[in-house]
Amino acid sequence: MAWWDLRSLFCFNKFRAVFHIQGSLSRGLDTSQVDRDWFSHLYQPLIRYQNYQHRRMREAQLGTHTLRTHGVTLARTHMHDWLILMLLGAIVVILNVIHPFYRFVGKDMMADLKYPMKENTVPLWAVPVYAVLLPIVVFLLFYLRRRDVYDLHHAVLGLLFSVLVTAVITDAIKDGVGRPRPDFFWRCFPDGKDVYDQLGNVICHGKKSSVREGHKSFPSGHTSWSFAGLGFLSLYLSGKIRAFDRRGHVAKLCIVLLPLLVACLVGISRVDDYWHHWQDVFAGGLIGLVVAIFCYLQFFPPPYHVDGWGTYAYFRVLEEIQATRQPNNVVISDNAPNLEAQVESHQHERNNTGISLAIDSSTAVEDLESGRR
Repeated sequence: MAWWDLRSLFCFNKFRAVFHIQGSLSRGLDTSQVDRDWFSHLYQPLIRYQNYQHRRMREAQLGTHTLRTHGVTLARTHMHDWLILMLLGAIVVILNVIHPFYRFVGKDMMADLKYPMKENTVPLWAVPVYAVLLPIVVFLLFYLRRRDVYDLHHAVLGLLFSVLVTAVITDAIKDGVGRPRPDFFWRCFPDGKDVYDQLGNVICHGKKSSVREGHKSFPSGHTSWSFAGLGFLSLYLSGKIRAFDRRGHVAKLCIVLLPLLVACLVGISRVDDYWHHWQDVFAGGLIGLVVAIFCYLQFFPPPYHVDGWGTYAYFRVLEEIQATRQPNNVVISDNAPNLEAQVESHQHERNNTGISLAIDSSTAVEDLESGRR
């Protein structure tokens, strides 16, 4: 909308408001209602125009804030976060090296622990590929489209925190609980000959590494990692495609639910491979999804929010840019209540005649147009 269109709109609403006020006074109506109607007719088009411009500004892209120009600065700002991330990685390594708690396993308990040993349907090396690398590829694709360094940096940082925090929680619980896997019997007794001590506890003669791994059933690491990484990706996609914009595009949910479906299938494979009980899978999925939600909300608004497509940092930078470039004459949105109060106070001080009110209203409009208010 050009400036001459705004000025024409001003003039039209000004004369309409003046005639409306004069006619209302001649009919003996309440002047407070006249003041509100006059203000609404006069300023509402400008308020709507500024809101439209504001929405377009918030949709703008920060073309100058790219990975090359602001990547190092942003990484230095979050230097402590990256250091904590490396510390979490070291803790994960330590938790996988130490021995878990060797829970008492009696002969009567072996009924649920004699499932056959099978290979993993989803190998261990594949978990970081689909839970970490795949989401990062999606983040890079969005970066190539919008060139928003804040979105890329915070998405990668949030994803890594989600996965590593989940790994620390999962491995710590694994070592503390020491629950036997469903195939524990064949890990402990590869030849099928079970041996017990005088207290009825097992005396394993299987491979030590296999026995140690057999005490790490609860919760499922594959499942928790899957829901931590793919759950974060699902939240990210739901915000980017505006899946919850209340416009009824149900097809968007297919994109949002696809990563969660993959995570569910990974969890089911752990039960089918007899590496975990169903309780292990349920607990692992819950841990991963909850941590993913918390980590995502640290950097992004909720997906159902009107600004859920961007990061908090992105909107902060937009507000700073808008504050530095804000023209002096665009003050309608912030000063609209003050202007309405001034009109009402001035109106009560004047005589209730159509001529004086018309002169005052035209003066107020001219002051607004010239930027003196």
